[in-house]
Amino acid sequence: MRWTLKEAPDENSSITLSAQLGVSQVVSDLLLQRGVDTFDKAKTFFRPSLDELHDPFLMKDMDKAVSRILQAIDTNERILVYGDYDVDGTTSVALMSSYLKTHMPFVDTYIPDRYDEGYGVSYKGIDYAADNEMNLIIALDCGIKAIEKIHYAKEKGIDFIICDHHRPGDKIPDAVAVLDPKRGDCAYPYKELCGCGVGFKLISAISITRKENFETLHSYLDLVATAIGADIVPITGENRILAYHGLQVINSAPRAGFKAIIEHTKKHSLTITDVVFIIAPRINAAGRMKHGDYAVSLLIQNEYTTACQYALEIEQYNKDRKTVEEQITQEAVQQLIDNKEEVRFTSVVLGTSWHKGVIGIVASRLIEKYYRPTLIFTKNGDRLAASARSVRGFDVYNALEACSEYIEQFGGHKYAAGLTILPDNYEQFKAKFEEVVSITIKPEHLTPELNIDTEINFSDITPKFYRIISQFAPFGPGNMRPQFLSRNIKDTGYAKAVGNPANHLKAKLEPQEDKTSNSFDVIGFNLAAKLDLLKDKNQVDIVYNIEENTWNDKTTIQLRLKDIAVH
Repeated sequence: MRWTLKEAPDENSSITLSAQLGVSQVVSDLLLQRGVDTFDKAKTFFRPSLDELHDPFLMKDMDKAVSRILQAIDTNERILVYGDYDVDGTTSVALMSSYLKTHMPFVDTYIPDRYDEGYGVSYKGIDYAADNEMNLIIALDCGIKAIEKIHYAKEKGIDFIICDHHRPGDKIPDAVAVLDPKRGDCAYPYKELCGCGVGFKLISAISITRKENFETLHSYLDLVATAIGADIVPITGENRILAYHGLQVINSAPRAGFKAIIEHTKKHSLTITDVVFIIAPRINAAGRMKHGDYAVSLLIQNEYTTACQYALEIEQYNKDRKTVEEQITQEAVQQLIDNKEEVRFTSVVLGTSWHKGVIGIVASRLIEKYYRPTLIFTKNGDRLAASARSVRGFDVYNALEACSEYIEQFGGHKYAAGLTILPDNYEQFKAKFEEVVSITIKPEHLTPELNIDTEINFSDITPKFYRIISQFAPFGPGNMRPQFLSRNIKDTGYAKAVGNPANHLKAKLEPQEDKTSNSFDVIGFNLAAKLDLLKDKNQVDIVYNIEENTWNDKTTIQLRLKDIAVH
């Protein structure tokens, strides 16, 4: 890994902020790195307030969307709430449909089939609305590029409201309203909302117009927080506020579906990381292995006993997903080895029978192993469908755009995208993608980077220090958990490899020189290969997070090791 130590903030600013807040200079440095440079900003950072959310009517077309929905409510129209099959899509559908059902009787939901219809708005979904006499579709987490499909719906007398957060193409769909903060002509102050976040802004605007108490919307924040975590959007600005309060809902008054999942996993107080690794994969598993409808049914269920039944089914889907994912990953790695492609700038593999629902996860697994832009293709009808994942700093969306002559359709973000191509174009696309990436990627993008916030001594690590940095949460892109560097560290003599298999490193470390400082237990997942560096009490430098570990009802500070290097 490349160790990159962030530039230290201005010392005078750090001293001033430290005095204002009554915290150590290490803490003030961490705050300044996050743009928190005044007492008032610190107050907002540590206690995010829903009052700080932007006026939803600042978003382009919001007034049109609200007007059309209020018209539908007043005339008892039938509305179809449409969303993608991933976590952001299903939580968005659950949020919007649940809210609308409190105001009108005829609200239906639609999640496209991953295999039959693919990503985004589908003709089949529009036909479903037409067949059931619905003349308004609210599409969430999709639709920004559905030019032809929105036109098709218009011909059938169906209006569309789009709530999306993906990058628009050259044209905006001819819908009644297109809510997307990434629109070039949208002046909304915060651009990084997820699809569910855009949906929340819409119900907020409806609520404001109807003069409802904003507190009635608090119960939907658990869905928004889950989408924020799962979609890996920056946890800054509004996302930080929404995630902070959404986690409070999850931990104090979770909806029946979340409660069923949480109790099944025996977890008590969830962080955003727990949401990403416990709740999100299970919601995703429904759309990957069966159908996204199961996830929506779980999320809108009010009866706990029924929610438990859905949760048990989804738990099985998640187990199946893990088995299939492991098998495909092994086959994909073997394909790269057999084709002698381990040293290319890209990883592009094809398995015609691979399960489309897990190829995105497999792409991420290959990046962990080879660390380069990766595409996993599988057969989908008469097309090949792929999930693309990228490495930090490299925009895979732009790279795909440069290969558009061989692509039928694609969409996504800087680091993740989906696409379809004709089978006859596979080899040409593969060669072109390799060519584009080899020319545009920088050498440093091909080595994992370990960003270090600041260098500290073990003596800086106290219970008070841990309590303060814990309040930096929720953590995520734009506000990652602080990573620290300490130098001249040695093992106390107990380092060993642990786990089954023994891939992890466990040790008790202390400073080489400072005999009065504390020693700390450390755990380094998948770092057993570095065990030799600690032999004979060698001096090493370490990068780590600080966390708590509870064992036999005793809670102590533990260091989560990220890397070790010989001093």
